[in-house]
Amino acid sequence: MDLKDFKSGEIINEISQCSYSWDSPSNIALVKYWGKNIDQTPKNPSLSFTLSNCKTTTKVEFLKSSMITDSIEFEIYFEGKNNKNFRPKIEKYFSKILDYCPYLINYHISINTTNSFPHSSGIASSASGMSALSLCVMSFEKDLTDFNNEEYFYKKASFLSRIGSGSACRSIYGGINLWGANDEFKNSSNLYSIKLDDNISSKFYNYRDTILIIDNNEKEVSSSVGHQLMNDNPFSELRFIQAFENISKLNSILKNGNLYDFCVLVESEALTLHSLMMSSNPSFLLMKPETLSVINHIQEFRKSTNIPICFTLDAGANVHVLYPDENNHVVLEFIKNKLSNYCAKGRFIEDIVGNGPKQN
Repeated sequence: MDLKDFKSGEIINEISQCSYSWDSPSNIALVKYWGKNIDQTPKNPSLSFTLSNCKTTTKVEFLKSSMITDSIEFEIYFEGKNNKNFRPKIEKYFSKILDYCPYLINYHISINTTNSFPHSSGIASSASGMSALSLCVMSFEKDLTDFNNEEYFYKKASFLSRIGSGSACRSIYGGINLWGANDEFKNSSNLYSIKLDDNISSKFYNYRDTILIIDNNEKEVSSSVGHQLMNDNPFSELRFIQAFENISKLNSILKNGNLYDFCVLVESEALTLHSLMMSSNPSFLLMKPETLSVINHIQEFRKSTNIPICFTLDAGANVHVLYPDENNHVVLEFIKNKLSNYCAKGRFIEDIVGNGPKQN
């Protein structure tokens, strides 16, 4: 699909007031997206697990305005409180999607949103938040225009989500998702994500992700700033080549079910992400000493038990512990007895690869 295909259809129904609510999960990238073009498209493709328990719940109310203005009038509440810090991001998002959703200019919009996990601590809150908001917008568009095409609904929701936050486009579908044009994947695009269903090994069904909350404070450097710094990173071009290669390798692993190869590749991707941060100018470091201790313990545990447990990291200090569902009991005991000692107040979140967003 091209940009023109995402223009909204003719307004069929006059709606003066309505509201919609969606739960949308976060996702964890296995092959990382780091570096983007000016139009919020990626420098390299990425591949992710969609989670289940780490989610954003967003309710959006639309009220027909009596006056027409040049910009969308809105207010946003986070966990029940008016949040001015979110305004610039949402304002930018609305301004960029107006070409595709021009009906929004006629409404005052009230956004109420909550997270099931700490905001801005490296669990992709922008992914779950912007995807939930985009799904509410698409529910409104569906009622206004009377279109009845589920595939288009989710594809445009992914497209709109990307405009708000790149990784958000991967939260629109459950399971395993790819974002970024790649000749190896039919229908892949830089404009939206696609769900990978073909020939995925059953070993990845119900895959577990226990997230260790090493630091629940906001990140010192935002992901948006980190992406921009890739423009001058001396290793950027080699990284983009590596990412394409790793997508291909991971695609084979997902089909053949070799969990030890999975561990090696996923951990390499996580460390590459943070090495790119450290080699930026200015450089920055989001890992904490506890992050490194956890990584060492995970690798030692895998070696001593032969259980295919591995780690990955998002843009933050927290550690995602990935492992098969069949090893859940043993790994959780390891997490409770050893790894939780490195967590803030011993906190960790048990999650699992999920089925994607849900309308309330």
